[in-house]
Amino acid sequence: MIRDRGKIKWTSMMLPEHVKLLRDWVKEDQYETKREMDEQQLELMNETISEAIEFNQFVTITYYQNRKYEMVIGKIHYWDELTQKLHVIDHFEEVHRIPITDIADIRLTDNIK
Repeated sequence: MIRDRGKIKWTSMMLPEHVKLLRDWVKEDQYETKREMDEQQLELMNETISEAIEFNQFVTITYYQNRKYEMVIGKIHYWDELTQKLHVIDHFEEVHRIPITDIADIRLTDNIK
């Protein structure tokens, strides 16, 4: 009977530097690329932001950060025109400052309790 030990049999022959490079390579493989938005999407996003601020509604924002897409659900506190960032307060009272150029999608959400 053959007892194959999988990766274990190879690790003793690899230098720690090689193991680190392989782990970094696997991590880089999971990176996502940032999508470009067209004018129609930007206009729709602008309308959604305006409506959410005016009526104090919850929004779901998908944004690009650290080579992957993140999501936050909360209310837009205000739009900082100087730094071009949205200040969003989630339902845990945490403040998120999201650059407008990193936002991939924004949608109105029902009230979360």
